[in-house]
Parts: sequence; structure tokens; C-alpha cells
Amino acid sequence: MPALMDIVVGDLHFALRVWQAVDEYKTPAVLLHATGKTARDWDVIASDLCAERTVYAVDLRGHGASDWPGTYSLQLFAQDVIGILDQLDIGTVDLGGHSLGGLVACRVAAEPQGHVRKLVLEDIGFPHPRPPGLPDRPAGDLPFDWHMVEQVRPEIDDPDPGWADIVDRITAPTLLIGGGAPSPVPQEHVAELADRLADAQLTTIAAGHLVHETVPDEYLRTLIAFLSE
Repeated sequence: MPALMDIVVGDLHFALRVWQAVDEYKTPAVLLHATGKTARDWDVIASDLCAERTVYAVDLRGHGASDWPGTYSLQLFAQDVIGILDQLDIGTVDLGGHSLGGLVACRVAAEPQGHVRKLVLEDIGFPHPRPPGLPDRPAGDLPFDWHMVEQVRPEIDDPDPGWADIVDRITAPTLLIGGGAPSPVPQEHVAELADRLADAQLTTIAAGHLVHETVPDEYLRTLIAFLSE
């Protein structure tokens, strides 16, 4: 079972799940979840990945046991993660993100702090405008703040034109894992992101958008092979 960790960045508390490796000579991994998910989404992957490295899974602001401040943006998510990495003080990390977490991971990797050794992006493409649309709020209690969806979804539908510069500033070797034809993410946008990055490789696992959840063994093999290169 993972240990639970609370980290304060500014005036916000962030909840992390931590799988401590027995042998800590390999670079730690930090994993970021998708919209509406929590750090628990990485339990299956992290419980195997920790055989060779310590793994930290983060509840982003407005998700799970982290604070729900009511104010959200991709830049705020990234600033939070940078603050968490500063507080952890564990040197460079291998940073992975799925969907929303992948967009946040890109912004973190583009910053000059140099926190990221390698970057892993699961089924995200280079951001392009798309028809705006807010999904219906699910009934009942949610493990995330619905105001987060209301604020971040328009930012994804109508992306900041500065994304080209953000991607240009990413120098860490990057693995993109596309979900293939079953995914709602246009796979040509995933390929475009790979082409724009300075040092990237693209692998397709035709399992849809939830690659690490649908085929965890294949995802894990692909991830470990890349991190071990």
C-alpha cells in the first residue's frame, strides 16, 4: 500500500500517494492524472513501477484530497506541480501525465527549473481549437470540483496560442503513447506533438484514451523500456 503525503505549496495543501522503492538508485517518477481522476488512478501502474524506483502520484488542485480552491487553469496546475517538486527536493524526476495531466506535464517540462529528466505523455496531442462544449455534471458527490471543469474545459477547447512556444522549450526526451483509432483524441495531433518536440518518440497502443487503465501490462512494459534507455 502507498504511503500518504501532504505537501503545502503557498496556502494550498496537496495530497500525494507514495510508493517507496527498496532500491532508490533510479530516478523517481511523478505521475499526474486526467480531469476528474485522482492519484488513485495510478495505483496499478505505480505498484509495479515502484519495484525499481520511488513513485509519487499527485492529486491536482480541485481533485481528491488536495485543496479545492475554486480557481483553476493549466498554468496554476503547472505552478502547483513545480512547487510540489521543489518541496520534495528529490532532484530531477521522470514526469508522466495522462490527458489533462499530460498538458500540465508539458508546461512543467517547459519551465527553466530543470526538474524533468524524461517526460511521458499519454494520449495527448498538440492543442488545436475545437467546438466548445461543457459536459453535463454527473449526479451526486464527485471526487473533484466541478468548477474546475467549468474553468479548464474552455481553455482546452480554445487553446492558448503560446502552446507552440511551450512545446519548443521542452528539451527532455519524451515518450508519447497514443491510444490509436479507439481514442477520441485525433491521433494526427499526437503525431504532430511528437514532430514538434525536440527529442520524442511515438508509440501507439490501440486501447483508446485510457491506455494505462485498459492495458496496464503493455503500458508498463512500454514505460519501463523508455525510462531505462
